[in-house]
Amino acid sequence: MTLSSDFLAYVLEQLAALPRVSSRRMFGGAGLYREEFFFGLIADDVLYLRVNDSNRSDYATRGMAAFRPYADRPHLSMSYFEVPADVLENSAELAQWAQRSVAVAMAAPPSPKKLRRSSVQRTARARRR
Repeated sequence: MTLSSDFLAYVLEQLAALPRVSSRRMFGGAGLYREEFFFGLIADDVLYLRVNDSNRSDYATRGMAAFRPYADRPHLSMSYFEVPADVLENSAELAQWAQRSVAVAMAAPPSPKKLRRSSVQRTARARRR
């Protein structure tokens, strides 16, 4: 995966209407977050947003591809789909699509890593009391 700084800046500019969006570099690409919720990613200068049953049809009806991180295993995909170019170019519409992906991220069960971290944080707070 690769990511140009210009494309990342463009995506963040297009998402400016969605408050508290940040990016973190990862594996040659970038993850998109709204607060602690991971809702999108950029790989090879392509924007992908998180989907579930509530918004998958928005992408499927437009013929958009799922993010497939493993070239040697093309049958594996993640719950992220490529954003149509016309949506990416329309900042208001992109903010709406991204907000739906934030809602998907918020509705997802926490990862085991987050569960462990919150358990450790609760234990540490209890010890301080």
